[in-house]
Amino acid sequence: MKKTGVSKGIRRREPVLDCLTALVMTLCVICSVTPFLYVFAMSFSSGAAITNSHVFLWPVGFNTEAYRTVLAYPHFFRAYGYTLLFAFGGTLISLVMTSLLAYPLSKTWLRGRKTVMRMVVFSMFFSGGMIPNYLLVSGLHLTGTVWAILIPFAVNQFYLIILISFFSALPSEIEEAATIDGLDYFGILLRIVLPLSKPALTTIGLYTFVFFWNNWFYPLIYLKSSQYPVMLLLRNIVNGSASASEGTARNAALSIAVKSAVILVSSLPVLLIYPFFQKSFVRGMTLGAVKG
Repeated sequence: MKKTGVSKGIRRREPVLDCLTALVMTLCVICSVTPFLYVFAMSFSSGAAITNSHVFLWPVGFNTEAYRTVLAYPHFFRAYGYTLLFAFGGTLISLVMTSLLAYPLSKTWLRGRKTVMRMVVFSMFFSGGMIPNYLLVSGLHLTGTVWAILIPFAVNQFYLIILISFFSALPSEIEEAATIDGLDYFGILLRIVLPLSKPALTTIGLYTFVFFWNNWFYPLIYLKSSQYPVMLLLRNIVNGSASASEGTARNAALSIAVKSAVILVSSLPVLLIYPFFQKSFVRGMTLGAVKG
């Protein structure tokens, strides 16, 4: 009877907890979506509506002048092409290099493994700094080429440690069976380990993609102006619109609209890509959180 009473009490409380959870999630969604709706409305509103503070979550006096200003900027589409090259190429190189380094380091019997791991952890917390990094990249004759962005960020220490932990958690019996079937270590990595590691690879790949997409500081240092990615170009557009806003009220309103358009143009591709990897991304984020 007591057990029945306890179960009934739990059942009675479940709808309340569900409603509370739904309410909290709804508030989180509202807090997340509202800024984007506001920026979207500002980017498509007229200068008079922006100046008079009539814009909130819906465009007032529909106007596309801000987007025409952004898209008409010299070399905008070429900059977008470089951004796609850095984002997709950098992510691919990073996943390949990280996987090739993480797999052998996941083997506890590997000689020198502890020494290499100490070097990885040390380099994660201590670096040479900006000037030594620039001298290194310049000494390798990478400045002014796309490799100055792709190679130095090929391996991230934090993601490397995550992938090592994931590889170490895979059952060793699977690799032993593959060895009996005649696969070498490279074949095991390519045909067995990597397919089983899709959630972890997706998570790391998405974070790496966002890093390369948002990266503008290192291209400013290492690349020529003709090789700038779209983030650096949009930064220049924002700075130019800010200096132009010092004149009339119309210029100030246009500057706000241009900044809003820049935010949407720079954020929209990542927002569109995320839903396709959401399932694997969530699995990768929760791996190891619950055992048994």
